[in-house]
This record gives sequence, structure tokens and C-alpha cells, in this order.
Amino acid sequence: MTLLYNIGIRIYWLMAMIISPWNRKAKLWLEGRRGWYEKLKDAIDRDEKVIWFHCASLGEFEQGRPVIEAIRERRPSHRILLTFFSPSGYEKRKDYTGADYVMYLPLDTRRNAKKMLDLLTLEMAFFIKYEFWYHFLQQLRAEEVPLYLASGNFRSDQLFFRWYGRWYRRFLDFFTHIFVQNRDSKELLSGIGFHRVTVAGDTRFDRVHDLLQNQFSHPALERFGKDSTVIVAGSTWEKDEQLLAHAFRELPEEVKWIIAPHELSESHIRSLQERFPGSVLYTEMEEEIPDGTRVILVNIIGKLSYLYRYGAMAYIGGGFGKGIHNILEAATYGLPVIFGPEYRRFSEAVELTSLGAAFPIGSETELLFTVRQQLENPDLLKTTSRIAANFVSERVGATSGMLEKVCIKTETKLL
Repeated sequence: MTLLYNIGIRIYWLMAMIISPWNRKAKLWLEGRRGWYEKLKDAIDRDEKVIWFHCASLGEFEQGRPVIEAIRERRPSHRILLTFFSPSGYEKRKDYTGADYVMYLPLDTRRNAKKMLDLLTLEMAFFIKYEFWYHFLQQLRAEEVPLYLASGNFRSDQLFFRWYGRWYRRFLDFFTHIFVQNRDSKELLSGIGFHRVTVAGDTRFDRVHDLLQNQFSHPALERFGKDSTVIVAGSTWEKDEQLLAHAFRELPEEVKWIIAPHELSESHIRSLQERFPGSVLYTEMEEEIPDGTRVILVNIIGKLSYLYRYGAMAYIGGGFGKGIHNILEAATYGLPVIFGPEYRRFSEAVELTSLGAAFPIGSETELLFTVRQQLENPDLLKTTSRIAANFVSERVGATSGMLEKVCIKTETKLL
């Protein structure tokens, strides 16, 4: 199986090379890994103690971020190395100041794993949620580096739990300890004989709950929403925007919108300006937003998580494609959330729907009905808002629980 794994890794690399001339993501994936050894060698000295975090992409980074920042507080003298597998994570967080060095994970070969670890004095390593790379995990175990999986989420259809999954279960044995999001994951692991597991919860709740404490003020937006109901639409795609445009036309002028599209190209922003007449770009807002403005188009990244605080409801994009984007950033502010039909892979969306503070919709009619139902019943909106906020606040603490166990183990080892 190891031979087949190695062949598969190299085929993946070859396919990326073949499609890179016309596939931007593949091109970034390849170019980002060129010269990684020399760059890492220049960035971190061999005698510096390092803590390594690895994430697949942006979503996993958001889960790992609370742990990174908590570790930074507990180990201020250590260097933090952050690696990504995917360009969609690296390109958006390559300037993240919480890490000392951010890079792509080299291709998972035995040679690369040994070369990388030989450059570093690692105190511990964290892989986030789903990341299992055989040679890197094996090398970490061989060098007796404490290795943790944070915010693990396991399903019965994964290879580890198949009758033919014996070789894949070796990946799990490399971990010193696994922190999972829920009891189902722990039971699945126990069923195959892996017991170094703690149900810690989902660190994303810690991350979004911290948003409430962050200082953010925008007087123009505060006046924009005064005496109006604001709906914040985050990470929207084309299908989402079609539905939102219909609701925009049908709902009264007192309903205003903050729309943050997933795609920020100039052509797409222009199309949104045509779809939502009279809209104002976030980057062009002055101290006073023109009277009669009903839509703010957010044409920069990094603001959405703070803008939910100006809303009464939220629409989360992606539910007509591969799956919805982050609903917790809205829920932490007490916003009931609406999204498309592709949401069942996201446990928080399923739970919040069952609690009555999230609303899957599949058409323009359903979106309009849901919004009107909330807006025409103030007591109902208060109830759904309270449920959404409590849903997040009741689930914080995963990071602190994990770090207590990790740091005590590490300190004991050092003694």
C-alpha cells in the first residue's frame, strides 16, 4: 500500500503540472512549492524552537486559528510555522501575522518529510481536522515529536473504518492524541481500537465568539441601518445573488442589504451594481452614505465577520453549490441564518436548523417567505436571534480544554 500511495502522490503532482498552463489553482499549487527548502532554511534557524500547524485550506485554518493564537500566548519564545495544502488557504492567509512563517506543505514524499524536519527543532505539531499525510506523520513519530489532530471530525464512510482500511489506520497511530468535535467521532475511533481521543468540541466556536470582543466601529454603517432592517449576505455566489436580487425588488425600502460576494473581480462587482441599482461600494463609502441607498457591496476581503453586527438576519452563500460557507460568524451576533439546500454536511447548520434559527431555502419564493415571516413577527425574530447567539456561546471552550491537555503533556515531557 505504501508503494501505491507514493505512486498516487506523484500522479497528483504530474496532473497538476499538466493542467497548470490553464488552471490557475494548479499553477499556484506548483509555483508555491518551488524552492521551499531554501526559503524555510532562511526563515527559521535550526536552534529556534518551533511549533508547527498544518491546515488543508481556509476553513481548516479558521478552526486552527484559536489554537495558534492560544499557543502563541503560552509559548511566546517559540516560532510558529503554518503550512497549507491548498492555494485557497495559503493565498488568503500568507500574510497572517500570528505565524512567523507561512508556506505550502511540500509534496508528501519520504525525502521531503525528512528534509523539512531536519531543518526544524520541533516541540510539537498540530494537524487540523482532516489532514493525513503519511510520510510527514511517520517522520514526526520517528523523531518523537508530539503530534496532535485538532478539531477532528470522523465519519463512518472514511477509509479508516472500511474493512479494507487497515493500512490507513496506521495514519491514526502516528498521533500522540486526537481531539475530536463530537462523541460520534470518538466512538468510531474506539470501534477500531484507537483510544487516545478527547471530545474537545469545535474550536470555530471559540474563534467566532471572540469576534464579539473585537473593537470595530463604522459610523456610516450604523446610520445606514438606523430605523431599517439590515440583511447581511455573506460569501454569495451567482445563484444566491439571483435570489437576493428578487428579494431586493420585492421587499420594502426599509429593508436594506450588505452583500459580500465570494468573487471580487471587477467584472463581477459591476454585474452586482447592475443587479442592485443604486448600490454603494464599501471602499467608496464616505462618512455619509447617500440617502436612499439600500445596498452596500463589500468589495474587499477581511470585513465580513465584523459586518454581521449591523444585521438583523443573514443569508449565507454556497448552498446551491458544494456547500454553505461559515454560518457561525453570523450566529454569534444573534442573526438567524438562511442558506441554500446543500447544507447537510455541516453539523452546525443541521443543528441550528433543528433548533429553529436556521432556514434552508431552495427558491426565490421560499427566500421571500422566510424573510417576511421573520420581519413581520418581531417576537419570532427575537426568539430566533436568541437561539442563534446561545447556540454559539454554549459551545465555546474547545481551545482551552485542548491546550490544557497538550501543554501539561509537553511541560511534563520537558521536565
